Amino acid sequence: MYGLGILNGFLVTMKNFIKKPVTIQYPEERNPQHPRFRGEEFVWYEDRCTACASCAKYCPLGIIKIVTHPSGGKLPEGDAYAIDVFDIDIGRCMFCGLCVEACPYDALFMGSGFEESKYKRADLVIHADRLRAAEKHPSTWFRPQLEGRGYDPQSDAPVPWKEAGRESWPHHLPQRPGEPGADGADAPSSPAGH
Repeated sequence: MYGLGILNGFLVTMKNFIKKPVTIQYPEERNPQHPRFRGEEFVWYEDRCTACASCAKYCPLGIIKIVTHPSGGKLPEGDAYAIDVFDIDIGRCMFCGLCVEACPYDALFMGSGFEESKYKRADLVIHADRLRAAEKHPSTWFRPQLEGRGYDPQSDAPVPWKEAGRESWPHHLPQRPGEPGADGADAPSSPAGH
């Protein structure tokens, strides 16, 4: 009885011994990553951002900090805000994507990076300067127009803000003669009116 159990265990071991291994040697080898993967790398299009703080309001963990001041420009349109602080603490983020869904101007996207390990928690805060300088490779999650054209955030070129929104923005599309804004006079320069 005991000998048969040991023999069965040995057969299972031998069967797994000759199977091809499933472990990869990271970082030399990498698994293919799906374009919808949402990682620790945020993509922020400042040209679209109005500093409305909707992303910060709807974040369930309160990890987004936005500080603004009136810019003094565009007074006829109701002024615009200059962004002093736009910080995202990815050390506490659960990557739910509610900040992205709450943004009315598609200014914030989840990126596809995941290699953000640091030695100190304070280094896990992404500041506005880093967000501004980062290449814009948004995830295709919640972006059917990017997914429809086969965009791959890992290998394709960065996406300009005019092509990244989840909705069509008619002010940047070619218009027919005779329509309002066809000459460009009525069309704002960005969804934020900047």
